[in-house]
Amino acid sequence: MATEILQLCPLMPSLEAALAERFTVHRFFEADDPEAFLDGNAGRLRGVVTGGHLGLPTDLAARLPALEIVAINGVGFDKVDLAEARRRGVRVSNTPDVLTEDVADLAIGLIVSALRQIPQGDAHVRAGRWLEGDLPLGSKVSRRRYGIFGFGRIGQAIARRLAGFDAEIGYASRSPVDTPVRAFPDIAALAAWSDVLVIAASASPETRNVVDAAVLEALGPRGLLVNVARGSLVDEPALIAALEAGRIAGAALDVFADEPRVPNQLLALPGVVVTPHMASATHETRQAMADLVLANLDAHFAGREMPSALV
Repeated sequence: MATEILQLCPLMPSLEAALAERFTVHRFFEADDPEAFLDGNAGRLRGVVTGGHLGLPTDLAARLPALEIVAINGVGFDKVDLAEARRRGVRVSNTPDVLTEDVADLAIGLIVSALRQIPQGDAHVRAGRWLEGDLPLGSKVSRRRYGIFGFGRIGQAIARRLAGFDAEIGYASRSPVDTPVRAFPDIAALAAWSDVLVIAASASPETRNVVDAAVLEALGPRGLLVNVARGSLVDEPALIAALEAGRIAGAALDVFADEPRVPNQLLALPGVVVTPHMASATHETRQAMADLVLANLDAHFAGREMPSALV
């Protein structure tokens, strides 16, 4: 009989088809009565496939006595209790590296869009307002100071792209990095130096709301905040207050505190560019992520080393 696994969210159709070929897949997000489903099936479920935005809720994990592996279709693992997984001997994997380029590319796109007012320009033309006059002037992208908080794979990829804009680049990170890029002791010091503060760090209890009112104050009234990491790193009410009061100039955001719900106050602000957590959303990268999810599952159930195991 095929191994039974639990799917917690919709996935790319090709990945869902490949999972169905290998396993008996239970689509938990479609269950009419989740409690009844767990009562009847929990003891047979050996794997969970989930997204980084969702992870595996602790109470659900506790209901799965036969669980062996959690395969995350994404790079984020902050919503899986890794300590508890280690205690239980449950393997956990994610899909690093394969989405680095796309996330870094979107960060650049958000920066250019916000500083050069590309969304506003598009709306201006489509609404026929160009006939009435030009859009107000935007801001240069080149030769500015860019601070990157989080200087792992994605942060360094963003820095390489920014170098093409003749930019000054600084970073702050939990761990020092062997790089010629200027290091700052913490995010507040980095923000005070930066024209644009780019958030590219992992989500963790330590980084929750790390972009708070003090950091935004340090960034200043001409500063731009860009977030391609996780919404939990930014104190969203503090960000809205800073934007409304003009304490920072704008924000370009791919991630939010309570996705897919985005505060109307944020959407109403003219200096804000938003995208729907789409940094890894290309055909090529989503297929590479799917391939890595399958590779981790196949390796685990075959008793081989998993290619991207976290635990």
